[in-house]
Amino acid sequence: MKPFAKTLAACAAALALPVFGASYTVDKDHTQPSFEFSHMGISLWRGKFTRVSGKINYDAQAKTGDVNVVVQTASIEYGLKSMNEAAVGSDWLNTENFPTMVYQGTMKFEGDKPVAVEGRLTLLGVSNPLTLKINSLKCIPHPLYRKEYCGADAEGDLDRADYGMKLFSGNGMGKMHLRIQVEALKD
Repeated sequence: MKPFAKTLAACAAALALPVFGASYTVDKDHTQPSFEFSHMGISLWRGKFTRVSGKINYDAQAKTGDVNVVVQTASIEYGLKSMNEAAVGSDWLNTENFPTMVYQGTMKFEGDKPVAVEGRLTLLGVSNPLTLKINSLKCIPHPLYRKEYCGADAEGDLDRADYGMKLFSGNGMGKMHLRIQVEALKD
């Protein structure tokens, strides 16, 4: 084997090894938390946030991990201008006074598998417990950056009235389903 081919093979082998105790930066271009909620009990509204940052620490060997995701609330996107405008106003997200929403939590494992993040969501200055079920978590060598790259899908339920958004939240109408699809690159 030629020296360059040996070096390339060694690099490829090193990238395939699992990384333990690593810190990852959330990939803002591939992370868009989404949500859905009932619209008058007759249909579902869906939306997403398009500006996100954060850090994830993950150690598969030690079975530990923590998550810190910061969402710019003004980046809400329903695909309908009037809904976007209403959502950033004082009756809903009040983005002028509360420009961010933060989710922080600790990963829980069953055996070797991370199954949930037990944490807190802070929205409109109110912080409440929120557990997100981890549906999937996978790490691969990123083909361009040559670093470990992880992706996960997690979901949970909340009631927006618990965060002060009481307008049209009676009779269970404030219940929301939150999903955080995240990708992150090893630092």
